[in-house]
Amino acid sequence: MTGTKQLNRADQADDLITAVKQLIIPFIREADNAVPSRAAGTLLPGANGAVKNALVDSLSPEDLTQRLAFNLPEGEGLGREGLLEIIAKVLRYSVNTWDQGFLDKLYSSNTPAGLASDLVLSTLNTNSHVYQVSPVLTVVEKETARSLARLFGFNGPRAGGFTCPGGSGSNLTSLVIARNYLFPACKTGGNAAAPSPFVLFTSAHGHYSVEKAATICGMGSSAVWTVPVDAQGRMDPAALRTLVERARAEGRTPLYVNATAGTTVLGSYDPIEEIAAVCREYNLWLHVDASWGGPAIFSRHHRHKLAGAHLANSLTVNPHKMMNVPVTCSFLLGPDTAVFHRANTLPAGYLFHGTPDAAAAESSPSLNSDGLESSEIPEVWDLADLTLQCGRRADSLKLALAWVYYGAAGFERQIDGAFDTAAYLASLVAEHPDLTLVSSNPPPCLQVCFYYTPGGRLAEDVEVNTNRTKQVVRGLIDRGYMVDYAPGEKGSFFRVVVNCQTLKGTVEGLVKAVVEVGKQVVA
Repeated sequence: MTGTKQLNRADQADDLITAVKQLIIPFIREADNAVPSRAAGTLLPGANGAVKNALVDSLSPEDLTQRLAFNLPEGEGLGREGLLEIIAKVLRYSVNTWDQGFLDKLYSSNTPAGLASDLVLSTLNTNSHVYQVSPVLTVVEKETARSLARLFGFNGPRAGGFTCPGGSGSNLTSLVIARNYLFPACKTGGNAAAPSPFVLFTSAHGHYSVEKAATICGMGSSAVWTVPVDAQGRMDPAALRTLVERARAEGRTPLYVNATAGTTVLGSYDPIEEIAAVCREYNLWLHVDASWGGPAIFSRHHRHKLAGAHLANSLTVNPHKMMNVPVTCSFLLGPDTAVFHRANTLPAGYLFHGTPDAAAAESSPSLNSDGLESSEIPEVWDLADLTLQCGRRADSLKLALAWVYYGAAGFERQIDGAFDTAAYLASLVAEHPDLTLVSSNPPPCLQVCFYYTPGGRLAEDVEVNTNRTKQVVRGLIDRGYMVDYAPGEKGSFFRVVVNCQTLKGTVEGLVKAVVEVGKQVVA
């Protein structure tokens, strides 16, 4: 036919995927081959006799900018070879999170199943905002969210949820829902429609995203009141009740309580059942930020830490953290997605083409004895009508395919293994004469916190302890380990984050490395 152009995209994709695979597989294999070095606590020569740090080639921003020599072409593109050259550099100078030595953040390496899921999502390249353009991904997201919600005890007919762009996004969405549902006039009138200024409550060890959400919602970070914690870093329910009473006495409107299941530093789990009792007493929205510690729900041995999660109005969980699902994958779950819909839905006739019955039900919801909409409300299939986003990547597929690949039993084994490794590291630290454990033993979650203390003694000067920790952290990178540190009453301490793929030999090597680098620092 005249004017018809032949497309050759399939062959081009085949060529590029094959070429990129030849760069990616050696990148992952380097991390696998570095396992003996991580167990030894120092870099060992490879098969060719060369010593290489597979974790990262640590460079200053200035040196990295010079070596990358990255610039965007002003004229014609650089084609296949130019693309492969920059991909090779990206891999060459990036942190290799597949390396056993990456123990720095609350996420870690991908998995082979995760790579496959990202490839499928890129191939589909669809927006999961309305059912019409993403029918399969919508069904997968709703079923995956329902299955995940059931694990937390959300068993109602409309229990479930959806994905948001990260845990901060999920927490923000929960606050918007809480405000708009408990105080419907705020959906159109904003915070000015509230009876008085809102107050939000979170643990003193809670994630900063609660304050960020308050600023985004126009409440201001000062609207967030931090609740004291006990010696284990768990929110004190009695202190929460006192603060709620104080807010009411000051003429403010207590709105929202954020309980944390797996705090960022110590990994503590707040006592959700006791916090829920306070929320019921004062009609507050209870949100559980289980971004980090939530996947423990897969483990029969550890799920007790989440007792009371079923009492929450909403819950965040990030499979991209403990479960090694590709970043980002964060779910906001709850007992009734109709509540989410009522709080977030807005008319957009150019996008959402729901049924007349659904529109009628939304405009005039009936309430049951629990204050929730009747089960007659139709199912919502256009997921962007539930969320703050319009553009939505189908992140749920990453968890769904991993779940298919490993099964719930596989997740349980991985999570139990990670908790065992964290406990093993805590014991190694507790038994070492030159280290002082900050975490409990075993730790509540997968991070282990401790100081380097030659002779078992902390310096009296807080700054000395902090500087010592920082210098050891920097020195560990040259040995193939990347860990983090956090402030404490006696100065900053190490925060080592174990993951589901961390080997016990790796944490043995880390302890050796910390002590050896520590000796150099204090010499």
